[in-house]
Amino acid sequence: MHLVLLDLDGTLMDSAPGITASAAHAYRRLGLPVPDAAALRSFVGPPIGDSLLAHGVPAARVPEGIAAYREMFRETGMWDNAVFDGIPAQLERLRAAGCTLAVATSKPEVFAVPIAERFGLAPLVDAVFGAPLDESGSKAQVIGTALAALGWSGGPALMVGDRVYDVVGAREHGIRTLGVSWGYPTGDELAQAGAVRVIDHVADLAETALELLGR
Repeated sequence: MHLVLLDLDGTLMDSAPGITASAAHAYRRLGLPVPDAAALRSFVGPPIGDSLLAHGVPAARVPEGIAAYREMFRETGMWDNAVFDGIPAQLERLRAAGCTLAVATSKPEVFAVPIAERFGLAPLVDAVFGAPLDESGSKAQVIGTALAALGWSGGPALMVGDRVYDVVGAREHGIRTLGVSWGYPTGDELAQAGAVRVIDHVADLAETALELLGR
């Protein structure tokens, strides 16, 4: 098996509009100052609870903030989204080369699956894995669940993602990460975290992944 694990937000999809709008709604509902645009953009990737806590929401009010976020996210935010141009063709090329493809995202799986279905990604991958609804567990645990479900036994594998969490989570399983800069990384976080390579263009995804997998 030549396995490619793919982050969702910022790697396959431009999901920032819906996530940032839902986060801003949560702050307004809590009666707290809404973070600036750069801070809201950093909400894309990590679990929402972690982001709220990191940006001024008192720990005791984080559950309330999560509920307010999801209220808007379920209604409109999850659909304010788009697949990055060129991604479907890159996934098709990877599958044609014999790779097993799976989405591994920190987004709760109850959202990730319908999003992948609505936007046409589900038919292009072999499975979609996400976090529990309570967002317990790390990116490494999501990846571990994916590896177990897919029957991975240590063959060639690669994580593709845009944030440090992807690199760190994959490394816990001995898997290298191909970083992508078209998502939401800050500065050179991917290189500093240890991504084996960082690419800037969607058109380079399949070719670079296959090279790193030795295909």
